[in-house]
Amino acid sequence: MSYPPMSLQLETARLTLRPWTDPDIDAHRELVSERGGGMPSVQHNRQMIEDERVASVRTGIALLPVVRRDVGDFIGYCGLTVGRASVDEPEIAYELFRRVHGQGYATEAASAVLDAAIATGRKRLWATVRPWNAPSFRVLDKLGFERDHVSTDDRGELVWLTRSLP
Repeated sequence: MSYPPMSLQLETARLTLRPWTDPDIDAHRELVSERGGGMPSVQHNRQMIEDERVASVRTGIALLPVVRRDVGDFIGYCGLTVGRASVDEPEIAYELFRRVHGQGYATEAASAVLDAAIATGRKRLWATVRPWNAPSFRVLDKLGFERDHVSTDDRGELVWLTRSLP
């Protein structure tokens, strides 16, 4: 099945989601370093972003930087990705700096991405979350996602959630 590409420019009351730019590289490196395991090199991070751009052209879906409209700062990313799912039923994903957690930004950004997915005509989205990630479960619950099953990978348990789209 063929879908129109998702919009690469999304606006909410407080946020802009837009395509990646070179200035996002350093901020994204800092975000990745919050996961633990050190900071990726500039070259490695630049390649990650370029791979995302190429995948977006190929699939018509994208992970987009999230920028606060009032400050203009990069606070994370949110979007659709094949990830562990498929182009027909992609995975919604988001990651924000810890310093902005608890302010509703993830829910606001993910809601805009959900609307963008609906606009492409897709019928279902997936999300995968580690069992310890209670904040992500709260975001997904607010968006109407429901638990589907649990699998295991090399990092442990992974909870799969899904949401049907109108």
